[in-house]
Amino acid sequence: MAISPIRAQGIQRMDSLNLPMATGAVPASLSLETSSSTKAPQGFDLLGLSPELLNALQGLGFTNPTAVQAKAITLAMPPKDVGQTTDLLVSSQTGSGKTVAFLLPVLHRMLLARQQKAAEEASEWARKLEQAQAEGVAPPKKPRRKNPTDPRHIKPAQPTALVLCPTRELAQQVAKDAIDLVRHCKGLRVACVVGGMPYPLQLARLHQADLVVATPGRLLDLQRAKQLHLNKINHLVVDEADRMLDLGFAEDLADIHALTETRQQTLMFSATIAPRIQQLATRIMRSPQRVQIEPTQAQKGHIQQILFWADHPRHKRQLLDHWLRETQIDQAIVFASTQIECDELAVDLQQAGFSAVALHGALSQGLRNRRLQALRDGRVQILVATDVAARGIDVPTITHVFNFGLPMKQEDYVHRIGRTGRAGRAGLAVTFAEWRDRRKILDIEHYIKEPLKAEVIPGLEPVQRPTARPPRHDTRRKPSGGKGFAGARRGHGFKASART
Repeated sequence: MAISPIRAQGIQRMDSLNLPMATGAVPASLSLETSSSTKAPQGFDLLGLSPELLNALQGLGFTNPTAVQAKAITLAMPPKDVGQTTDLLVSSQTGSGKTVAFLLPVLHRMLLARQQKAAEEASEWARKLEQAQAEGVAPPKKPRRKNPTDPRHIKPAQPTALVLCPTRELAQQVAKDAIDLVRHCKGLRVACVVGGMPYPLQLARLHQADLVVATPGRLLDLQRAKQLHLNKINHLVVDEADRMLDLGFAEDLADIHALTETRQQTLMFSATIAPRIQQLATRIMRSPQRVQIEPTQAQKGHIQQILFWADHPRHKRQLLDHWLRETQIDQAIVFASTQIECDELAVDLQQAGFSAVALHGALSQGLRNRRLQALRDGRVQILVATDVAARGIDVPTITHVFNFGLPMKQEDYVHRIGRTGRAGRAGLAVTFAEWRDRRKILDIEHYIKEPLKAEVIPGLEPVQRPTARPPRHDTRRKPSGGKGFAGARRGHGFKASART
């Protein structure tokens, strides 16, 4: 049985979500159990989605929404009696199904708008026929359909929905998921616009596109070249907003906001609602409603996290080699800190007999796509990557994630380990750290609000072992002549021990 490309779907009961009564919402007391005479509707059926989307979800094997999907879809769906819209600022952990959470309400609104337009056109055509009959003249003929492949008929794209993603890999994954969801939506076209791809190919895909998934840079390039107009955008989605700001897209977001000011709805999804995300929301959203989904203990337990201390880089390499030879590994991602380290580590693993390839931002987009496809097809067992792969890679056969190099930011650690343990599956995240990295480890533990369990491998124990965890850095000024930070941390380092 083929595995669906939209894999980050947890299974939850709708009656456990405690949602308030609203249009498309489900009362908490409603039971989803199947009676002996009639079968109760599944979770997605109760959200008021279009039949075309429900058929696509059924074909993909999804029945019940996750917590973030149930809340976001319920709030983002249009009320039946009024034409109001709601801007949403959503925070949820990686792997919780955020992509479907924003695609479904946007696609549903697009289908409603298309149906309304078709009804208006049919009514106008019927009026013309009645008028011709009343005047006793020949009925009008419908205009001939123009050849869409004729260059003379190709016009700049005017999409009605736009999804912005920080990385190319994430944009391609979101576009692939959207294509799967519109498989039963006649005439609804999805296009992906990212850097590193040939312009003629993307222009051909943009033709008559209704939903565009893009990275900000290439999107603005096409807009400035007048190959894409954004004045018809009704729905704007900013996915992974925190990463968008990390990569320096703040000015591009401001430009896109100005070009789409007439839009009806803005949805912003982020791993955390940090102050900078709130400031961005204030600038580009209208009184957004916040949705914050905290992971349950069961969701946290899907990924086991362990830590191994190493004396030096060569020791880390020995620990990694030991782990990669475990027979329980199906596929794995090894994260490196820099592009140079990524390439060198991939070459070392290849020479050691592993099926490994490197993935980082300096590679051409075509090569990145081929290597990712090789990983999905199972032709590559180990992907050595920088944080460019921390978001947007959704391969269910990834059983292990190794942090060979620590991330620059604590939130990137969460996104890294989220590449395994998808959709409730079990996963293992292994982190290798040297004594000089102890401060970063403390910051990560503080961010995830739980300690990393330190373990050792017999025969590969570190010569230097931590006797106690060093204190967090105290930013308060020390009195003159007193013990400074260096003196305060004495006795919290490592002590020498012999290898066994």
